[in-house]
Amino acid sequence: MVKRNLNDLLYFVTVAREGSFTRAAALLGVTQSALSQAISGLEEKLEIRLLTRTTRSVSPTVPGERLLQAIGHRFDEIEAEMDVLTEMRDKPAGTVRITCGDHIVHTTLLPKIAPLLKNFPDIKVEFDINYGFRDIVADRFDAGVRLGDTIDKDMIAVPIGPKLRMAAVASPAYFANKPVPKTPRELVAHRCINMRFPTHGGLYVWEFERRKEKLNVRVDGQIALNSTPHIVLAALEGLGIAFLPEEEFSPHIEEGRLVRVLQDWCAPFEGYYLYYPSRRQPSPAFSRVVDALRFVEPPRQ
Repeated sequence: MVKRNLNDLLYFVTVAREGSFTRAAALLGVTQSALSQAISGLEEKLEIRLLTRTTRSVSPTVPGERLLQAIGHRFDEIEAEMDVLTEMRDKPAGTVRITCGDHIVHTTLLPKIAPLLKNFPDIKVEFDINYGFRDIVADRFDAGVRLGDTIDKDMIAVPIGPKLRMAAVASPAYFANKPVPKTPRELVAHRCINMRFPTHGGLYVWEFERRKEKLNVRVDGQIALNSTPHIVLAALEGLGIAFLPEEEFSPHIEEGRLVRVLQDWCAPFEGYYLYYPSRRQPSPAFSRVVDALRFVEPPRQ
C-alpha cells in the first residue's frame, strides 16, 4: 500500500475550507508557494484535479469535495484529541497508588497532598498502609515510601521530608519507681515495647549513636506490636519504653504524657523518600503528586 503524505492532505483540507491559498498559508505557517507546490504534487500523485483555481478564489472540484468530506472530519478529530491531551496536562487526572507506613501518611503525605487534591479534583490518591517492603512494580504501585538508606539503586528517590531522629520515651507513671536509663545498655533492665517486622517476623533491634559511637540493643518486654499507633498507645498506658521516630511522640512529649530519655544517643539520619522505577514514564497526575510531596531544604538563617 502506497503511503500518502498526511501534510499534503492537511494542506488540501485547509485550502479547500478557507477558499484561499493566502489564508491557508497563514494558518499553516508555510509560504504560499510551498503550499501551492504541495497541492500540485498531491494532484499529480492522484492524477486528478482537486481544486479549481481562479484569480479571485479557490474551490474544490467534485472529486475534491468528495475527498474533503471523507477526510476533513478526521483531521478535526485528531485536533480535538490533541486538545484533550493538552487539557490532561493542564488538568491532570487519574489514580496514583502509593504504598507506605501509617505514620508517614498523617505526618507528611496527607498534609502535603490535601492542597493538591483540592486544586485538582480529577486526581485520586490511594495509600496502601504496609510495613513490608512491597515490590511496587509487581504489585502495580506507582510509588512507595521508605527511609533513604533502604531504597534500591535502580529507583528514582525523591526526598519528602527532613532528616529524622529516633526517640525513646515512656510515661511518667512508668518512671515513677524505675531509674531513668542514662545509656542504651541500661535498657536491658527495663520493660520495653518491641516492634515486630511484618515481613520476616523478626524484632526490631534498637539502634543508637553518639559522637560516632554506635550501639545496637536487643530489648525485652511484655508486649510486641507491628504498628506505630499501637506502640504509642502502649507507651501512654505505661507498658514500657518505646522507640520510634520522634514525630510520633511529639505532641505527647510536649503535653507531658510521655518523657523522653537517651536523647543524646539519638543522632539524625536520612529521612523518608518517595521512590519509583527509573524507567517509569510519569503521568501528569503522578508528576503533580511528586512535586507536591518533594521536600525542599529551608534556607539557613
